[in-house]
Amino acid sequence: MPRTERGVKRKRDTNDKTAKTSNTSQTNTEQKATSCYSHWLMKSEPDSRFEKGVDVKFGIEDLKACENQTACWDGVRNYQARNFMRDDMRLGQKMFFYHSNTKIPGIAGICEIVKESYPDHTQFDPKDIHYDSSAKKGSPKWFMVDVKFERMLKRFIPLSELKQMYLEQKDSGGPLSKIALFTKARLSVQPITTEEWDFILNLEDEDPKS
Repeated sequence: MPRTERGVKRKRDTNDKTAKTSNTSQTNTEQKATSCYSHWLMKSEPDSRFEKGVDVKFGIEDLKACENQTACWDGVRNYQARNFMRDDMRLGQKMFFYHSNTKIPGIAGICEIVKESYPDHTQFDPKDIHYDSSAKKGSPKWFMVDVKFERMLKRFIPLSELKQMYLEQKDSGGPLSKIALFTKARLSVQPITTEEWDFILNLEDEDPKS
């Protein structure tokens, strides 16, 4: 990763032991061949918060300020989230940039995956807040992708609006009835189905629900 590109510093996910166990059930090649995901939602914190003396803030405006509006999505320390990036993300796929751990969380914009998975350098750096002493350069444990800013949404879509729709649809089988944002809420990297993606995109042209 060129040093001119800025990495994403964010709160660590909680490790998922189930995902860790299933991690070795397929080779990377097999997993990439069978992946059915094509869109993503990825969370990062837009407000300053210090962890071990380091500000983990990285919102969509920070991404826009990076060289080529591109950054590596480093620091993910949850096995399932790691597996999504390592095994399923493809060049050219789109993601929602989601602002988390802030007064009004929600979806701010759209980015593109511009580099597929490669080892997360922060796992090897003892001075980095995401350092993992068990990770070895010859056998890296954590991976990341590069993302590039594409555009802001026409309007910010808050979590509260999405939750209201999820609650209305979860029993009737609507487009957001199984969205990972609420069924796997703790994950910072989440798959989005094409139906969910299209439904959420349509919301930017609608007046927000009261």
